[in-house]
Amino acid sequence: MAMASSLSRRRTLMIFAFAISLSLHLQDSVGNGIGIGIGIGIECEKLGHERCSFAVSSGGKRCVLEKSMKRSGEEAYTCRTSEIEADRVKDHIETDRCIKACGLDRKSLGISSDSLLESRFTQKLCSPHCYQCCPNVIDLYFNLAAGEGVFLPKLCEVQGVNARRGMSELRSSGIVAPGPVNSVQFANIAPSLPPN
Repeated sequence: MAMASSLSRRRTLMIFAFAISLSLHLQDSVGNGIGIGIGIGIECEKLGHERCSFAVSSGGKRCVLEKSMKRSGEEAYTCRTSEIEADRVKDHIETDRCIKACGLDRKSLGISSDSLLESRFTQKLCSPHCYQCCPNVIDLYFNLAAGEGVFLPKLCEVQGVNARRGMSELRSSGIVAPGPVNSVQFANIAPSLPPN
């Protein structure tokens, strides 16, 4: 009887330890921006500057990092809710894996399509590790490219040669991205890229 009681206590302790471990892992993942924050009610204004860029609020608006100067001359960073809506993404803090794979920087200020003109950046953005695994990032840059009249999958096809020339060729060729993109299926627009 004592042995059965001892086994029962051990089993209970193991289950309890596992539950605590899992809870701490999930909290750490969400708290450090390593995982997706599902259902945690992200408010951009409450995010620190180390988690702001490429995050999406619970309302589906993208968070942007802004820099200002205090009266003392010291730089201050603030996370704000932008007017840019994310398609089908809410309550999301981008993973470190995607930040690295896509060649992004958590200290990015604002959101701009200028980076699409840099060949190193487009190579990383169009890499299979980013393009196929980071739909939040691809959604953002798909829409930024569309705002410039460029279809991101086509840009990814020509980026190997020269992104700047590719953007110019795409603009002058009449290949223009469709209007607002709300139903893009990323699996269907993957560019044909040579394997790494």
